[in-house]
Amino acid sequence: TSSLTPSPGHPAQDLVPEGPKSAASLKKAGSLFRPISAEDEEQQPTEIESLCMNCYRNGVTRLLLTKIPFFREIIVSSFSCEHCGWNNTEIQSAGRIQDQGVRYTLTVRAQEDMNREVVKTDSATTRIPELDFEIPAFSQKGGSQALTTVEGLINRAISGLEQDQPMRRASEETIAERIDEFIVKLKELKQVASPFTLIIDDPSGNSFVENPFAPQKDEALVITHYNRTSKQEEMLGLQAEAPEEKLEEDDLRHEVLQFNTNCPECNAPAQTNMKLVQIPHFKEVIIMATNCENCGHRTNEVKSRRAVEPLGTRITLHITDPSDMTRDLLKSETCSVEIPELEFELGMAVLGGKFTTLEGLLKDIRELVIKNPFTLGDSSSPGQAEKLQEFSQKLDQIIEGTVKAHFILDDPAGNSYLQNVYAPEDDPEMKVECYKRTFDQNEDLGLNDMKTEGYETGLAAQR
Repeated sequence: TSSLTPSPGHPAQDLVPEGPKSAASLKKAGSLFRPISAEDEEQQPTEIESLCMNCYRNGVTRLLLTKIPFFREIIVSSFSCEHCGWNNTEIQSAGRIQDQGVRYTLTVRAQEDMNREVVKTDSATTRIPELDFEIPAFSQKGGSQALTTVEGLINRAISGLEQDQPMRRASEETIAERIDEFIVKLKELKQVASPFTLIIDDPSGNSFVENPFAPQKDEALVITHYNRTSKQEEMLGLQAEAPEEKLEEDDLRHEVLQFNTNCPECNAPAQTNMKLVQIPHFKEVIIMATNCENCGHRTNEVKSRRAVEPLGTRITLHITDPSDMTRDLLKSETCSVEIPELEFELGMAVLGGKFTTLEGLLKDIRELVIKNPFTLGDSSSPGQAEKLQEFSQKLDQIIEGTVKAHFILDDPAGNSYLQNVYAPEDDPEMKVECYKRTFDQNEDLGLNDMKTEGYETGLAAQR
């Protein structure tokens, strides 16, 4: 058990609303989680007397309910003992599990990479392939959730290995010597004498590794979103969805389906509307829209109704006129966006699937970049705010039509679309290329392990 666990009565659990029962209670519960701000005088931690697991005397646990980007609501816990001086810090997720898992692969090449901010949940697995080292999910003592840096993760692993070394030296001296040798290797990693790889794999999708070059692409960081396996769903305590009655295809085209969900902002009960829509000169897509009556938050998402296309699609539009901003656009969740003139690239799964206009997508990109607190505030590097301001101004000029630029949609699944205003004739300002996917792109889409040839024959043989 962790020293951060409050005394009997569990006051920390009392702070978190168990389940919304009315609009008034939801509003009150939503105000508990405030964005991190040094100017918010009402955002004060709650202090609780707790047992120190080091000296078994009473210390103090401080709980702060707050919000951080990419991680929704969290509970930051900090324990300190005035008797023995022992202290510890961890975070507990108070938000929902994301729709997909996430895997961050960071190549650490310089000392600056050790200072990258990291959000690691208890369901995340941490690996360093060069040392054949792995920290499984739900394994670290004192809780494995952390808001730290890359160096902090390594220090945490070293502390965990050193903790039981005195007992090992007394009972299993050979194993203790091997662990001492391995601890030396971990400490050498902090000097970054040679590059190494850090992998954080989180099925809940709530972990995060900082990109210090935002809004530009980070060449050292690869982010992969994936669908969870049944075993991972079981590990997170999720139940398989019950099979629903099959509706006729004609009914789906003319009917707006509704299902209950929770608001991604305030976690209040909300309804999501879903409908099949035929996009001219393209294909059918599923549009889902959620409107929260409690906080007013709105989201819309688009998913392709068809399978992954045989070839990937790369659409390049030369923006030459303000009227180009009115073009309809479908960005699938597997599509990346590039603007070469701004040296900007938006990766797969960021912003999800969208059916909007070119202007609407560019404004969403600007809001995503400008309102990212990880690139602002006290933790930002000098000049970062000026770079973001310059990026925002250039993007506004492109939206207003005063600056010409190229806009690129690259979708390995082939399920994205940009309106051709000259249809059915060719658009002189737009180029559509179909290409064969690379092995890595097929790996990201989960196609390399998918076997369809001879499936029925193999199934019959098993029977």
